[in-house]
Amino acid sequence: MKKWLVPVIVILVIVIGVYKWGVGFNNTAIELNESVSESWANVETSYQRRNDLIGNLVNTVQGAADYERGTLVEVIEARAKATSVNIDPSNITPEQLAQFNKVQGGLSGALKSLLVTVERYPELKANENFLKLQDELASTENQILTARTRFNEKIKPYNNHVKKFPNSILAGWFNFEGKPYFQAEAGAEKPVKVDFSKK
Repeated sequence: MKKWLVPVIVILVIVIGVYKWGVGFNNTAIELNESVSESWANVETSYQRRNDLIGNLVNTVQGAADYERGTLVEVIEARAKATSVNIDPSNITPEQLAQFNKVQGGLSGALKSLLVTVERYPELKANENFLKLQDELASTENQILTARTRFNEKIKPYNNHVKKFPNSILAGWFNFEGKPYFQAEAGAEKPVKVDFSKK
C-alpha cells in the first residue's frame, strides 16, 4: 500500500463519519420536531373543543331571561381573544407560548366566573342541556391538561437532542433551536376562591 493512500483513507473515513453523524442528527431532529408539532396540534384541538362547547354554553345561558349579561359578555370577549392567537409549533417561542397561555387563562377565568354566577339560578342549574355542557367542559379541561402534559413530554427529548454537545454544534448549522415548555397559567398556584353569595 502506498504511503499517500493512508491519509486519504483516514480523511475519507472521517468525512463519511461526519456525514453519517450529520444525517443522523438531522433526521432524528426532524422526527422529534414532528412529534412536537403533532402534540401541539392535540393541544389546539383540545382548546378548540372547549371553545366550541363554550359557544353552546353561552347560547344555553342566554336563554335565562334574568341572567347577568355582563359576565356573559366577558366570556364571549375572552373566547374571541383566545381564538385569535395562533402559534406555529415549528417556530414556537416562549413569548408566543406566554401570550397563548395568557389569553387562554383569561378565558378560563371568565368561564369560572360564569359557572359561579350560574349557581344563583336554580332553573339554569336544573337545565339538562346546561348540566350536560358543564360535564363536557369539565371533561375537556382534563383533556387540555393531558394534551399540555404530553406536549411537554415531547419537548423534552427534542430539546435533549438539539441542546446536548456535540449535537448542539449541528443544531446551529441546521437551524434547530430548543423549544419552550408549556408553563402553568399565572396565578395557578393560588387556591380558587368560590363565592356563592348574591351581590
